[in-house]
Amino acid sequence: MSHPDFRLNLRPLGTPRGVSSVVGPHGVGASPGDKKSKNKSIRGKKKSVFETYMSKEDVSEGLKRGTLIQGVLRINPKKFHEAFIPSPDGDRDIFIDGVVARNRALNGDLVVVKLLPEEQWKVIKPESNDKETEGAYELDLPEELCGSHLLQQPVKGYNDSPDVIIEAQFEDSDPEDGHGSTQNVLVDGVKKPSVCVHDKGKEDADAPVTKDESTSTSQDPRALPEKSLQRSAKVVYILEKKHSRAATGFLKLLADKNSELFRKYALFSPSDHRVPRIYVPLKDCPQDFVTRPQDYANTLFICRIVDWKEDSNFALGQLAKSLGQAGEIEPETEGILTEYGVDFSDFSSEVLECLPQGLPWTIPPEEFSKRRDLRKDCIFTIDPSTARDLDDALSCKPLADGNFEVGVHIADVSYFVPEGSPLDKVAAERATSVYLVQKVIPMLPRLLCEELCSLHPMTDKLTFSVIWTLTPEGKILGEWFGRTIIRSCTKLSYEHAQSMIESPNEKIPEKELPPISPEHTSEEVHRAVLNLHGIAKELRKQRFVDGALRLDQLKLAFTLDHETGLPQGCHIYEYRDSNKLVEEFMLLANMAVAHKTHRTFPERALLRRHPPPQTKMLNDLVEFCEQLGLPMDFSSAGALNKSLTTTFGDDKYSLARKEVLTNMCSRPMQMALYFCSGMLRDQTQFRHYALNVPLYTHFTSPIRRFADVLVHRLLAAALGCGELPDLEPEALQKQADHCNDRRMASKRVQELSTGLFFAVLVKESGPLESEAMVLGVLNQAFDVLVLRYGVQKRIYCNALPLRSYHFQKVGKKPELKLVWEPEDTDLEPVQQVVTIFSLVEVVLQAETTALKYSAVLKRPGTEGLLGRQEGEQPDASVAGDLQA
Repeated sequence: MSHPDFRLNLRPLGTPRGVSSVVGPHGVGASPGDKKSKNKSIRGKKKSVFETYMSKEDVSEGLKRGTLIQGVLRINPKKFHEAFIPSPDGDRDIFIDGVVARNRALNGDLVVVKLLPEEQWKVIKPESNDKETEGAYELDLPEELCGSHLLQQPVKGYNDSPDVIIEAQFEDSDPEDGHGSTQNVLVDGVKKPSVCVHDKGKEDADAPVTKDESTSTSQDPRALPEKSLQRSAKVVYILEKKHSRAATGFLKLLADKNSELFRKYALFSPSDHRVPRIYVPLKDCPQDFVTRPQDYANTLFICRIVDWKEDSNFALGQLAKSLGQAGEIEPETEGILTEYGVDFSDFSSEVLECLPQGLPWTIPPEEFSKRRDLRKDCIFTIDPSTARDLDDALSCKPLADGNFEVGVHIADVSYFVPEGSPLDKVAAERATSVYLVQKVIPMLPRLLCEELCSLHPMTDKLTFSVIWTLTPEGKILGEWFGRTIIRSCTKLSYEHAQSMIESPNEKIPEKELPPISPEHTSEEVHRAVLNLHGIAKELRKQRFVDGALRLDQLKLAFTLDHETGLPQGCHIYEYRDSNKLVEEFMLLANMAVAHKTHRTFPERALLRRHPPPQTKMLNDLVEFCEQLGLPMDFSSAGALNKSLTTTFGDDKYSLARKEVLTNMCSRPMQMALYFCSGMLRDQTQFRHYALNVPLYTHFTSPIRRFADVLVHRLLAAALGCGELPDLEPEALQKQADHCNDRRMASKRVQELSTGLFFAVLVKESGPLESEAMVLGVLNQAFDVLVLRYGVQKRIYCNALPLRSYHFQKVGKKPELKLVWEPEDTDLEPVQQVVTIFSLVEVVLQAETTALKYSAVLKRPGTEGLLGRQEGEQPDASVAGDLQA
């Protein structure tokens, strides 16, 4: 069978999400039932492994009556037999125990569940750590919560220097993007970049799925206090298959050579243990696979699930293509993109025909009569030095009365993307650009992103502007919106702007600055940057006084080898005043546009809301901080922000604790979501928790986010200079949901790309040593935040040369006592106590399997961190809160 080269829009455009566009292989017959069922209750009986799904009518009725519950399925990446859906009332997650109860649903699917009888609910043992009762979260901080402009790898030959520093692209920036540029993506929700690999000694995907002891119900749960029960449920219907049904992994022969199945099928074993193993027809496999399976042991394949019958433990799939060697950056990257349904195919000729054909393109004369001409104004961009698609520019003109006219000028992308055109459709489907460490998968063709729309200096550009009259303290005296034409006078990098901020009274030497157009001087630009910085500081101060929250998390930037593209090193990206300056004005513009569009179109504004944290997880965190004696106030976003900024000192140990606590605070946070204002009755739900504002939207990054293009169209209609988009509230909500889904997928892809590069770095340059702080203690392992790299890792006791280890709770705080095997038999064994906030030294080392790396604890006794022995806690002055 010849394979189509899925390059890889595996789901052709126009296929509804969740509907498979791949037809099962013909002639295969019924899917192979799994003869050796792993499930005891079924063994020996020829009956279904899984329950038949309920009918659509019964599901709809059950949801109305409240006897069924819907939610997005989250499978624990560390214990793939455990899954969860959020509780609709914000209480503890609902637990779904095992593959059978999951009923063929995959991670991220929108499912309907039915609660099991109370005697089958999960018992939470008093000694179990609370982390075990919640699904391991993939954190979903909205980018408004965390700031950083991420840098981007220039195309080879674009930069003369031998190496390029690029930022792990998380995504959306803009704290909200602080910045509208595709390069500076602030994290939409960053779990510290952690590598998606399966930890040592834990689940083997090919092992039988057994029930974890922590879920056993050895005594009648009804006799236990209510608090130690967690509601359990089973999946009865899949409302929407949001998982792509594609996976990367390896081919193996079936174990039983004599079975009928052996002659027809190979077994595909996904790298992601949350995806089931898959039978693939041998005729899809390479010709010599059966005779020489060892030749393919390290070959990465992509497989797509096409069916999963009730009588089979395994799904049935089709091999899409062979990617290449596992552990190499490009095959692994293609696998990640495919699994998350990212369309990275070339734009079709039909789409490219929508772009202006006669190049170089110039602005048509009639546009000058429709727009405000700002070409003589001192307007400039501030972006990462390697940025290619500049979608926002700033201006700041001093007024005679001491106030300022400040402008945010955004690329007018909607001018080039006619509604309903093939270009519009592909942009709507992609919904976002996707940032990988080494490249960008653009939402729009490069001609638009990097040429026509990009606000390059000294060329006339079409823009959409918001211009305010502001006092030096940032008070808004007047506001204007409109379509404009600008001519940026220079392209500043964040470093240029930073040096201007840091040298307010010195002239920056010309050779240290980029070219500036002759109509303006470097002094004029310098003054404008200083004035913007002054106003931004006031705006920022006021935002936090008004109750905004920021959870800054460590973000990795890599240095790549110019020739090989391999990572040479990495460092934590520094977020500075120049980044904050741009961020403040982007936030201000987004809020202004949200108010304007909602006022004009109360039923069909596209807004962005951020729900408050999940109450159960927040309450657990409150209790945890009380146990540690940490004076944290979680009553509001602002109170939490104040606690984080005032509780800790600025010594190394305090800063590490702040990092860990910031990480813990991010866990209860929910995703920020696009929505249509007419589809949500309760206006209090419009609020943005992190920013603590009633209305917010995205306007500042239309080159890389489709939501912003829709908002531009709405704003144009509100100003009477454009048609109202042809979208009823229901259709707009559907597009908003799609933007949310693709944004989430792109964030995951960025995290995995960062993880991939970090794993390659460990493999190429490791082992890497770093200090780390403990952020969670389990009974046979503990989690650490590796401070130098911002990654989280679990360290397993059985991977250390220990004589013994003992888990206990002191008060309510878990601790592990480790007894190290002495290196010299004459010596006494060294004891080490690990508790939350212990500072330890770890070694990150590559494992034999491609791209897996693990963390091990360095043996205590050597001169350690901050001048202490490894096993000791810091002195009481900084660690009073650690006493039992």
